[in-house]
Amino acid sequence: MPLFSKKHEIVLFSSTAIALYGYDQGMMSLINTNRSYLCTMQIAATSPFVGIIVSVYYLGCTVGAVIASWFADREGRKPSIFVCLATTILGNILMFISGLSMNGTSTWNGGAMGCMLAGRVVLGLGVGGIDTVIPIYSSELASDEARGRALAQEFQMNIFGLLMAYGINLGVTIGLGKDNQWAWRIPIIVMQIFPIVLLSFIAQLPETPRYFLSKERKDEAMKSLETIYDKQRAIQLLETLEKAQNEESGQNVTYINMFTPGKSQFHPTMVTVMGQVNQALTGYGAVSVYGPQIFELLGFGVRKAEYLTLGNYISYFFIMVFAWLTIDVLGRRRLMVWGSIGLSSCFATLTVFGGLAQDASGIPDLAVEIPGSIVLFIATAIFGIGWLTPPWLIPTELYPSTARAQGSAVSVIIWGVANFAVTLLTPIGFNNLNYWLFLIFTVTNLFAGWWTWKYSPETGGRSFEENQEFFDSASNGNSWVVKKVDNGKFQYMPKKDGIWGEDGEGERSPLLR
Repeated sequence: MPLFSKKHEIVLFSSTAIALYGYDQGMMSLINTNRSYLCTMQIAATSPFVGIIVSVYYLGCTVGAVIASWFADREGRKPSIFVCLATTILGNILMFISGLSMNGTSTWNGGAMGCMLAGRVVLGLGVGGIDTVIPIYSSELASDEARGRALAQEFQMNIFGLLMAYGINLGVTIGLGKDNQWAWRIPIIVMQIFPIVLLSFIAQLPETPRYFLSKERKDEAMKSLETIYDKQRAIQLLETLEKAQNEESGQNVTYINMFTPGKSQFHPTMVTVMGQVNQALTGYGAVSVYGPQIFELLGFGVRKAEYLTLGNYISYFFIMVFAWLTIDVLGRRRLMVWGSIGLSSCFATLTVFGGLAQDASGIPDLAVEIPGSIVLFIATAIFGIGWLTPPWLIPTELYPSTARAQGSAVSVIIWGVANFAVTLLTPIGFNNLNYWLFLIFTVTNLFAGWWTWKYSPETGGRSFEENQEFFDSASNGNSWVVKKVDNGKFQYMPKKDGIWGEDGEGERSPLLR
């Protein structure tokens, strides 16, 4: 009897792969303040190049998303994941060796900066590809009623990656000091654990049967199903998947189709695009990457700010349990709308506390620091529950199998561009706007919540065919406003009257239960 079933192995693999994304965020947060690192890169702590080095990674992600989605459709989900993992290894090595010399750290006559930038871009190519293909891989092996839970659990591992990176970073920083080059090189090279372990394990996992059927490789699809199910169950599922594939086989979707107004996939693509834009507008990407600096804005010293950031990430990891418990119960739309309202309230409050900490006199430090920290912890929890998972999940629920890779790639591209802007501009905002940056995030969260409430349909608990009804009705009624489409049916999760899966139609049939 194996320790893990094949279903559990798939979930564990996907979760660990997603942890790569979180690890990079936690890794760079303290590297940015390491004096040896800044000296090697020949930049000042307040230089815009601090943000540029962080943000070019996201540009790599956008390119990696396009390449990986194309490769996933051409050669398969597994080969695409394999290439992406190998690419992350190369990018990580380039970052690690930047400025390395026998006599300690070196600027390489300016070449260290170039090597670091190249490493960040190459790493982004790999991680962007992983963030594109893994949600496809896992969603094609998850039931309609458990898609949210499965992806939210994977993103909990994303937070584990962030927590692990930051914990290692903080430990070596305390032990070695901010002037030691190994305090920033060690957290970088430890990242290799993830892709190496995943590469050694990937051969044991099945390719998705939907991919095999899209290539008319029925026998291999059957073998893939039999790695998870007994033969009788595999035959039943194969028949269901063949039916869905035949219905979708004529839908040849291109990027031009997705971005051309009036085309069938334009509306779903705009929902996908705005989901990622709105997630970036919540401002929490800045908190993840520049956590210590944000606590410093509340009046804390450097070391206390670093400890509090670690505590915030620990809380973040455990609070994600509520994300996967609620996303398939309350739905994606409701979590995002209420999440935006909560985050807007938190950032408005932080603006006040930041002002008191920086400008007011005669107020005890703890009177600002303690409630300000509590609010920031609450903001982290709200983002984790309301906004971390849904923008990644929704694209996997809107597109047919023939366009799912492209849809996921679009999601990663917009995420990359949006986070490039946020991580590039946030250090500039710290240096010029100070705590007023919180007020900007207050306004952007209100916009994110308003747009989601007005235009983003509830996709949870529905098959692709059922979600397509929303876009067909919106087109026929000439309105994208959710409450006006199909009598507002897509404002909420569907009510189930029968036993799920009895109809066995289309994409409603699960592969992992």
